[in-house]
Amino acid sequence: MEQYLELSGISKAFPGVQALKDVGFRATGGKVLALLGENGAGKSTLLKILSGDIKPDEGKIVLNGRELSFRSPHDALKSGISVIYQERQLMSAMSVMENIFAGDIPVKNGIVDYKTLKRETKKIIDQFGLPIDPETPVMFLSIAHQQMVEIMKAYRRDSLVIAFDEPTAPLTDTEIEILFNLIRRLKEQGKIILYVSHRLKEIFEVTDEIVVLKDGRFVTHVNTAETNEQDLIKYMVGRDIGDTYANLSRNDKYGDVLLEVNNLTTYAVHDVSFSLRKGEVLGFAGLVGAGRTEVMRAIFGADPIISGEIKLEGKKVEFKTPKDAIDAGIALCPEDRKEQGLVLWRSIEDNIIMPFLDKVRKWPFLDFKKSERVTIEAIKKYDIKTPTIDKIVVELSGGNQQKVILGRWTSSLVNTKLLILDEPTKGIDVGTKAEIYQMVCDLAKEGLGVIFISSELTEVINVADRIIVMKDGTITGEVLREEATEEKVLALAMASN
Repeated sequence: MEQYLELSGISKAFPGVQALKDVGFRATGGKVLALLGENGAGKSTLLKILSGDIKPDEGKIVLNGRELSFRSPHDALKSGISVIYQERQLMSAMSVMENIFAGDIPVKNGIVDYKTLKRETKKIIDQFGLPIDPETPVMFLSIAHQQMVEIMKAYRRDSLVIAFDEPTAPLTDTEIEILFNLIRRLKEQGKIILYVSHRLKEIFEVTDEIVVLKDGRFVTHVNTAETNEQDLIKYMVGRDIGDTYANLSRNDKYGDVLLEVNNLTTYAVHDVSFSLRKGEVLGFAGLVGAGRTEVMRAIFGADPIISGEIKLEGKKVEFKTPKDAIDAGIALCPEDRKEQGLVLWRSIEDNIIMPFLDKVRKWPFLDFKKSERVTIEAIKKYDIKTPTIDKIVVELSGGNQQKVILGRWTSSLVNTKLLILDEPTKGIDVGTKAEIYQMVCDLAKEGLGVIFISSELTEVINVADRIIVMKDGTITGEVLREEATEEKVLALAMASN
């Protein structure tokens, strides 16, 4: 008998936002169904309803003919539904094995059976082919390996329905292939698999069917083999966005040298030298662990410098803290915007003005009118989708969260000269990506120097004016956009040092 999950008439509203309206579709066992849509389309809300995190206002969830109702995530797990979120839900101080078996720790004679726990965890880790010690505290793992622990945790439960929310965002190519092999194995076991990703290449590689949502409503349900990228983009965005990169309005007038980095060495990078001119977009490419982020953290005053020098507008600078860098006009949009770039449970207004409280102070109080004006300016400039400036940032889509960070660093409260963007489009839909690419070009036109880091070769090659390539903490080469190809950049990224 065919296993199936059927959703019908699912609706959910939050204050000022209709997140889902009358959404319904059917997913069957042995197939991977993609949930596709722009940020804010309702995908995450739907997964939270499936996981029991929130309750729908209307609608039904039916699994193999049985209608389900959840009071908590525990109810969903007992019903055979596991959701692997993009935001990891791990106990960082606990070990890998304790996280994987959370809620089902083996016990012997009334105490934890650590021998069995370690043995069973090792079996799962070996199936994934990962170099992870079961006893290692999760906090000491890389972000990629933490994500794999999250996936192993769901795999161990042997749920009938498994939903993946942007699972590959922090993973290396090797780990992505491990994940895809796991998904193929789950398909063979007849599992019902939902897969959310903004990477269309992945959608065509790993899924069988696609459901597209837009503005919280169902748009279409198609077979993956019977559609193409352009059609999917039209379904998601509601229009043909054309050739995203060819349509960019770029800056072609560079100013004086803004940033010089000479022989920079830290605990993670060695002898790094490069320069950036005003109005230029400088790309940084390389494989995971190449040292791109570490270079930027050193420039931003977040990591100590062992040797070398940094010059800003011709003057040598030494930043002991990020505040020193911010005061000098350097801004960083970090790779992990949720953990390092935003205070998720505070409002849009709080997040935008937080680094500049001294500039919105009418002693001894805050100048609320000025704070509100600056926030509204950012919302309008970047078209942040929100009903109010008091909206809690955690409730925004990934794309709108990224726009809040951009709004902060380009507000009238700060004179940003150098903007560092580390993986600015990670977890963001194609429509919003196109907006961010043009924002980058517009900021360059305003005379800012922009450093653009991306693990997507196509993106960094087409957005940046010049590309620096790194491997193992050193620069292996430099390519102009006009001469850049994926093959050239990848060859430098894998070059022998």
